[in-house]
Amino acid sequence: MTWGPAMSTMTTKDGTQIYYKDWGAGPPVVFSHGWPLSSDMWASQMLFLASRGYRCIAHDRRGHGRSSQPWTGNDMDTYADDLAALIELLGLTGATLVGFSAGGGEVARYVGRHGTRRTARLALIAAVPPLLLKTSANPDGVPMDVFDGIRAAAIADRSQQYRDLASGPFFGANRPGARVSQGMMDSFWHQGMHAGHKNAYDCIKAFSETDFTEDLRQFDVPTLVIHGDDDQMVPIALAGRRSAALIRNAELKVYAGAPHGIADTHKDQLNADLFSFLRS
Repeated sequence: MTWGPAMSTMTTKDGTQIYYKDWGAGPPVVFSHGWPLSSDMWASQMLFLASRGYRCIAHDRRGHGRSSQPWTGNDMDTYADDLAALIELLGLTGATLVGFSAGGGEVARYVGRHGTRRTARLALIAAVPPLLLKTSANPDGVPMDVFDGIRAAAIADRSQQYRDLASGPFFGANRPGARVSQGMMDSFWHQGMHAGHKNAYDCIKAFSETDFTEDLRQFDVPTLVIHGDDDQMVPIALAGRRSAALIRNAELKVYAGAPHGIADTHKDQLNADLFSFLRS
């Protein structure tokens, strides 16, 4: 097995430095992380798949993790273009794109803007598409007041906000009988605090208000949708089930009782399902 360089970056057309990991050798699998995290959230999946013959690539979205923190460009179109630039830079073909939460929006918008010519498969994990925000066309969505509250909490004390999310709805730690380690919660906080304050703030609008409906309708490669049915942050009825219905021939896997942060809480199940999907 060949491991890629320990530290790699690319420069986007607006001068933003994007950090990425490139582990292993074989068919490429590209991971897009959630808010306010970094590529570190995929450590379990990347180690598992790179150890089984796949080249695993994950970047820190602009403004997150070890990437630079531009004042502008914190929107889904630019996120998708950054992802496209990375895929082009590495010369990837036949790639599987895997997006979690806001990263699922990034993957969807990538398809909408750049198509699937370099893509063999797509996977949306607890992802935000098609649209979270309540609108006249999406009456069952989440009211704007909720997202305004997230923004207000970020301005008031974002460090405490991340601790509250980690110890509450993100991992389902607020459910009776939940077993969420302190280390898991600390990792969420640590990743979040490495994000730029302005970038993470802007990303709230990007993941909540962007409508990915038309992007999903352009999916034309095998697609796996995985969602927990106790996801308190991105409800399955609003997201996973609707996405699966919009995407032609999508496969929906529902994790019973699972929260939002399934890359950690259900990592063994997720690893096995991604491995099976890649081999199909």
